[in-house]
Amino acid sequence: MDDGPASAGGPPGDRVATLIGAATGGSIRAIARLISMVESGGDPAAGVAAGLLGRARGAAVLGITGPPGVGKSTLIAALIGRYRSRGARVAVLAVDPSSPFSGGALLGDRVRMGEYSADPGVFIRSMSSRGELGGLSAATAGAADLLSAIGFDVVIVETVGVGQNEVAVLRVADTVLLVLSPGLGDGIQAAKAGILEIADVLVVNKADRDGVATTVRDLKSMVALGRTPGAGQWRIPVLTTVAVDRAGLDQVLDAVDAHRLHLERQEGSGSRAVRRAEAAVEALVLQRLQAALRAPDGRAALARAAGQVADGAADTHTAANRVLRELVGG
Repeated sequence: MDDGPASAGGPPGDRVATLIGAATGGSIRAIARLISMVESGGDPAAGVAAGLLGRARGAAVLGITGPPGVGKSTLIAALIGRYRSRGARVAVLAVDPSSPFSGGALLGDRVRMGEYSADPGVFIRSMSSRGELGGLSAATAGAADLLSAIGFDVVIVETVGVGQNEVAVLRVADTVLLVLSPGLGDGIQAAKAGILEIADVLVVNKADRDGVATTVRDLKSMVALGRTPGAGQWRIPVLTTVAVDRAGLDQVLDAVDAHRLHLERQEGSGSRAVRRAEAAVEALVLQRLQAALRAPDGRAALARAAGQVADGAADTHTAANRVLRELVGG
């Protein structure tokens, strides 16, 4: 991949166009610069979005989540290898919603995926929410859209944990893999808390360990209780892998391909793009609403509402509605 120029002179629109052109040609520096602009939000992110308008998006967006320690990064590295053997260009967004300091999923992910550091068909980037409500999902949606628009065939979004932030982020994915490992009782309890609502494929990694049969049985029981598929509905598979040995990967890719085909047959080829766009727009609305609330006028409106609640003149719901009306009008 050509490193290319990180930036260029001229008006902002021209600079963005130059960067997009370089990124499409394979410049790592240009891709990194554009993602930094997306992460910064505001006018830079809006400029990138405008510059990508009208470009075809063909990437399959794969979300991978699960508790720490289950081998997500090793599994992703193995999947990269399989996708590259197919000739696909692969990008990885490793996001960390819990830490405003780490800058993403730290360097551990890149160490595990280091064998692809010199591969021109692979791009890996760590991202962080910096504590912003909706910020992580907005930046992730924008980055995934960028990577698809400049020609990547597969975009893998990795998150740590199975909390509400992860659910929001993974809404930008076409297919969501929940990765667990044998004997991880707390992980399965976390899965019960809501991730099964969006998981499309369940993967039990480290399947060479004791307890794998019990974990698979428990997950299949949870799937049966949580969803009762009717005619034409997707049946969540429970698969096993040993990522370090590259075992079980073909079954995982077959399930991902089958889910993609299922979506196209059931919802039409454009439905994935609509759902992804809806999640991206919602994330930006939340981000801008929080920014308005933090502005001086927003803080003043919040203080007035809080005073009314404290004085007994309004309940919290009425007060919240008043703040919203002041912020957005109407």
